[in-house]
Amino acid sequence: MTKSVWEMRAVTKTYGPVTALADVDLDVGEGETVAVLGPNGAGKSTLLSIALGLRTPGSGTARVLGRPPLEALRAGRVGVLLQESGLLEDVRVGELVAAVAGMYPRPLPPERAMRAAGVEDLARRRVGALSGGQRQRVRFALCVVGDPDVLVLDEPTVGLDVEGRRALWQEVRARTAQGRTAVFATHYLAEADDYADRVVLLAGGRVVADGSVSTVKSLVGGSEVRCTLYDADLDDLEILPGVLQVSVEGRSVTLRTKDSDATLRGLFAMFDDVRDVRVESTDLESAFVSLTGEGRG
Repeated sequence: MTKSVWEMRAVTKTYGPVTALADVDLDVGEGETVAVLGPNGAGKSTLLSIALGLRTPGSGTARVLGRPPLEALRAGRVGVLLQESGLLEDVRVGELVAAVAGMYPRPLPPERAMRAAGVEDLARRRVGALSGGQRQRVRFALCVVGDPDVLVLDEPTVGLDVEGRRALWQEVRARTAQGRTAVFATHYLAEADDYADRVVLLAGGRVVADGSVSTVKSLVGGSEVRCTLYDADLDDLEILPGVLQVSVEGRSVTLRTKDSDATLRGLFAMFDDVRDVRVESTDLESAFVSLTGEGRG
């Protein structure tokens, strides 16, 4: 059985009348890469903050590596890349990475961390002169330089180009292949599909799905009929044979269906202006929309 490195038991967190997390149970195992997904306000940032000890649950317990989260963070066992985090402006990149490395008991060589983040050629540049994407790479170098057992990444690839994203995920996967653990929150569902071993899907502060990408997709089931429709009427689309869910964005229509043949027959019988029809298996984005109730229009 995989050793658990992150545990939450019946964690609830409220902010006044708003419930950010409601009775959440979660176990993350050694060597896992876990994507935490959900619409805005689902509780993703609160969940990560509690895992880091930056917030305390209103009720329930959280432990990381067998200890309170803040203790694991202070011991250098957790590397963090937050969506909003400042950097010293008037310091060179190499100096900053080296200074942070000196705060850890067993850090990586600074050059190794900079190479992993793709900023070795920026070592002599001042942070204040960097672009947004370059700053994000520097943050990732600071995240891994302590050689942590657990990575917690909040929207890690925001601002990165294709090469930067590829390098970041290559490093994350190399670390998890060594038995380290990575937990990340992202709005890029393709990244979760490509790189996560497991998806934890939040909606309204609750875990509504938890499993491999294929498992989460199977919870929705069926297939999708996609088409262009110039005069789409939501009520008419919903009563088509086999239709489970409808999404309309402008002229683009997506119908999740349990019987694509019946849906297609009904679609062509009801509408005269159907174009660009294709049938696809359910993808992670469709599962996300269905399980969280997002995207209906």
